[in-house]
Amino acid sequence: MKATIWHNPKCGTSRNTLAILKERGADLEVVEYLKNPPTRDKLAQLYADAGLEPSAALRIRGTDAKERGLTEADADTVLDAMVAEPILIERPLVETEKGVRLCRPKEMVEEIL
Repeated sequence: MKATIWHNPKCGTSRNTLAILKERGADLEVVEYLKNPPTRDKLAQLYADAGLEPSAALRIRGTDAKERGLTEADADTVLDAMVAEPILIERPLVETEKGVRLCRPKEMVEEIL
């Protein structure tokens, strides 16, 4: 099974999700999204396929998202902020032919394997 993970190697949940994908023998594409962020269109597609509003996938911890009002902002504003500052993207996102999941907790990846 082919899988793409938008990964931050400094994140324990992301590392653990990547380990699950490797254990399951997935044909992996690992995208370090802080170095190679998804386009706005790709990010919107990922969230739509996961059934998430961008605000539900906004990283709060370790960011100033709340202080900037992003937790209450509309989807376009949140997506624009995420594209400008990829650290605002909660991780890890995993995409397979079965769907997309924000894998928090890491076990969420099992739903699309």
